[in-house]
Amino acid sequence: MLQGAPIRISVRADLRSYRGKIVEGRGTPVHAATFIRQRRVVLDAELLASDRELKRILIHELFHFVWVRLGNSTRHSFEQLVKSQFGARGELGWSAEYRKDELAQSNIRRRDRKWREYCCEAFCDTAAAIYAGAGRHAEFTLGKPARRKRIEWFGNSLGSGRIRI
Repeated sequence: MLQGAPIRISVRADLRSYRGKIVEGRGTPVHAATFIRQRRVVLDAELLASDRELKRILIHELFHFVWVRLGNSTRHSFEQLVKSQFGARGELGWSAEYRKDELAQSNIRRRDRKWREYCCEAFCDTAAAIYAGAGRHAEFTLGKPARRKRIEWFGNSLGSGRIRI
């Protein structure tokens, strides 16, 4: 697909994931799924009942497209920030928090797939917390000092430039 091609957004009832695929009837219920190469986002139909949740989840999903466009130095900068916060409890969304809970120091040291996926989800959850205007949310469990540092990082790293997704 060409850069700048539209991102297609669709809605599906009872959205579930099993072994990395969207499936019918079995698997883990999920709010949404993003397919970068296909430039496609699928949202669970239940999100349509809440503007607040729809906005938060959709922003999270759209920031997956931003993450892949950042460039290595910017992604590494965010990685360093979350690495410095690794001992802090909580996160800014469930998708990052459950991945964080499954990490070991060896994942961080090797910068393996589990670590990189956590960093991407932490980035997208942080973006959603900042840009969705959600205020408080049960999934925002990261402490205020760490939260402030992430907001500052977004302002310094993304605030002045235009990102083409």
